[in-house]
Amino acid sequence: MTYHREQPHELDMRTATWILSTALIIFIGFLSLSAGNSGHNKDSPAEPFADISNGQIKARLWLPDVQRGLYQGTRFDWSGSVADLSYAGHTYFGQWFVRYDPAVRDVEWKASANGYLAGKASADVGPVEEFTGPGNSAPGYDEAQPGETFLKIGVGALHKPPHGEDGKYDHYFSYEIADHGKWKTRLFPDRVEFTQNVTAGHGYGYEYTKVLRLAHGTPEMLLEHTLKNTGSKILESDVYDHNFLVNDHQPPGPPLRLIFPFDLHPEKPMTPLAKVSGREIRYMEMLVNDERATTPLTGFGGTAKDYDIRVENAATGAGVHITADQPLSRLMFWSVKSVLAPEPFIHLKILPGAEFHWTIRYDFYIVH
Repeated sequence: MTYHREQPHELDMRTATWILSTALIIFIGFLSLSAGNSGHNKDSPAEPFADISNGQIKARLWLPDVQRGLYQGTRFDWSGSVADLSYAGHTYFGQWFVRYDPAVRDVEWKASANGYLAGKASADVGPVEEFTGPGNSAPGYDEAQPGETFLKIGVGALHKPPHGEDGKYDHYFSYEIADHGKWKTRLFPDRVEFTQNVTAGHGYGYEYTKVLRLAHGTPEMLLEHTLKNTGSKILESDVYDHNFLVNDHQPPGPPLRLIFPFDLHPEKPMTPLAKVSGREIRYMEMLVNDERATTPLTGFGGTAKDYDIRVENAATGAGVHITADQPLSRLMFWSVKSVLAPEPFIHLKILPGAEFHWTIRYDFYIVH
């Protein structure tokens, strides 16, 4: 992995890399935190990170790293994991599970720990993204024979195992990573730029760039994406933001509401915990223990104006407005005691040699 912070003058790359590597080694020598055995201490992390700010928002990002990165799973995009984001005294993103447990498939409530254990697939923090292929698969998975490779965008080229659940792709399964690709991470005071290049079997490949930027002079975070198809096959995928909003580390409950620009149609009821009413989701009870409020949602149209979600807490005054420049293809809602997650999907279909661009905006505000 390559990390460097932009300076007014150019540095020799070998010198810059040596300086950064030496600094990281010295820094790590003072740490005693053991990732995987406890929660992560945001003040003294063992994983590579970057702190950025625009004067209003402060954020810490976990950086992708094959050996020491926080996230090592094969489900989520390795770039753009926000360890902590605060604005006006409120925390919007942060760790929502008490510890990582490799024996857990997804997430599991642990009463003795008063929180969730997260497995390798799901132990990540918001507003993390996942790319899927047609039919909730992954690009090239159906064409690959056991032992051959397929793509997981934002992760790399993965080996298809000899046996699987009915031969279907399973995003909770920990696939062997055949090639992490080439990651480049550039650090700036107000943003981090990630680039990954990956080639897999059967003519699939991509160049993926994500910029997580804190806008100048306003409490806004942008996720700017470019995905270029460098293979010979059409690259088709859905991508969604899991979001993982931590709500000032308070359990979701009646002070919270989610507001959309269209009438919502839930596929299953969430009562008695939460209910859908018109264009809003409201909690009826505070979530406790392993209670979950979750449902797929429909009712959106075919334009980007419906990619518009507000999450407001009337008790604390914290609000966030999430919009994008692409239409929704699907919409999910999931929440547990420690986190709530509106999950908006968009669809990508990219011809060989072509690029697809999309931007997601998070406007943080105070509810009056």
